Amino acid sequence: MGLLLVLALAAAAQAQVQDRAREQAIQSGQLRAGAAYGDLQQAQREAKRAEQEFINAQEAQRAAQKHAEDTKRQLDAAKKAVDAARQKEAQAGKAYDDALNAVDRARQPPPAK
Repeated sequence: MGLLLVLALAAAAQAQVQDRAREQAIQSGQLRAGAAYGDLQQAQREAKRAEQEFINAQEAQRAAQKHAEDTKRQLDAAKKAVDAARQKEAQAGKAYDDALNAVDRARQPPPAK
């Protein structure tokens, strides 16, 4: 009976050691899961922040594009105005030259007969 008691105590001790090892494995796993969950939450916050930065950059790019298009329209309109003013200047210059030539012709004595 003594041997049975020793074997029973040894089995109980072995079960206790296995239970402690299992409990430690569970606790260790829970700690790792908690740390991994914290990392997941941090990664989610960073992803959300990066998405917002992307959206902000997209909006800024759209605004810059619209501004560039508006500036291009202003540039095109100014170019047309310059071209029209230069054409008007050329026409006025030609009219002036024609008028001066007419005055010069009028000052010349009539041809001798």
